Amino acid sequence: MLFTPAETKVVIVGGGTMGADVAAVCARGGCAVQVVEPTTERLALLPDYFANTMIELGYEHRLHLLTTAGSLEEVDWSEVDLVIECVPERLDIKQALFAKLEQYAKPEAVLASNSTSFPISDIASGLKTPARMIGLHFFMPAHLVPCVEVVYGKKTSPMVGESLSRLMTACGMVPVTVKKDLPGFLANRLQHALSREAFAMVDAGIASLEDIDKAVRFGFGFRYIAAGPIMQREHAGLDVHGAGGTTIYPTLNNSSEIAKCLSERVASGKLGMKTGEGFYSWTPETIKAERERYQEALRAGLKIIQKDIPKIQ
Repeated sequence: MLFTPAETKVVIVGGGTMGADVAAVCARGGCAVQVVEPTTERLALLPDYFANTMIELGYEHRLHLLTTAGSLEEVDWSEVDLVIECVPERLDIKQALFAKLEQYAKPEAVLASNSTSFPISDIASGLKTPARMIGLHFFMPAHLVPCVEVVYGKKTSPMVGESLSRLMTACGMVPVTVKKDLPGFLANRLQHALSREAFAMVDAGIASLEDIDKAVRFGFGFRYIAAGPIMQREHAGLDVHGAGGTTIYPTLNNSSEIAKCLSERVASGKLGMKTGEGFYSWTPETIKAERERYQEALRAGLKIIQKDIPKIQ
């Protein structure tokens, strides 16, 4: 199995923000991409979204590679090489979808899930061909964040993973291989470890929300654009980290429950921007301004690491 973008037909199931951005990633690499979106309103918005995104990426000349469909039945499955699922994060929905995809897609087609948390083996449970089932986890916004996790299920064929990693590299992404299938995969486990400690500090009254964010953005997190946590230790010295860990590790939060400050807000429906209030209060105007600031910062960071990202042909 060898994927080359110009010869690969991709179907994205789910045309929300994540699915649309994943489609743009594949199209900029040269793949022919069809996005299946059953919601009429969202389906109507996709052509303009694709046009704007491909112009932003500098690949408007590949806009013609992006097409849409309103249902799985509209797809010519005989030509599909790769399916990427981007539907809501519910295990029952994903399992039902892949049961259908296994029937629609040709036997050699790869079935990939963009799940953020469910083990790939759980999603593939009950499938007759689990060897072709794999995780392909992008990070929002997928067209700006270069990393993509290639997650092996218990029965995933190594050839499938290796082929997808090569394809993602050709599309300008930085694939990381997750060899064992566990909740959260690689990046989300690291993120949650940090978030658990951050929210525990809030509960304990050690620091304010604002200062915790500042400590990450303008302190150690600022250095992550230059080197990850392992390479950081190489710079600082493993002995320094070892000595610090001896003192700090015993005092780190290791609770299996989410922090009180977080659980209380979730229980009261204060979920962040989507509800107008989380830890902060939001209006349509402040949401727009924050999202623009956030994406501008991502674009600036992307320019800094551009030479370390695979080139697209």
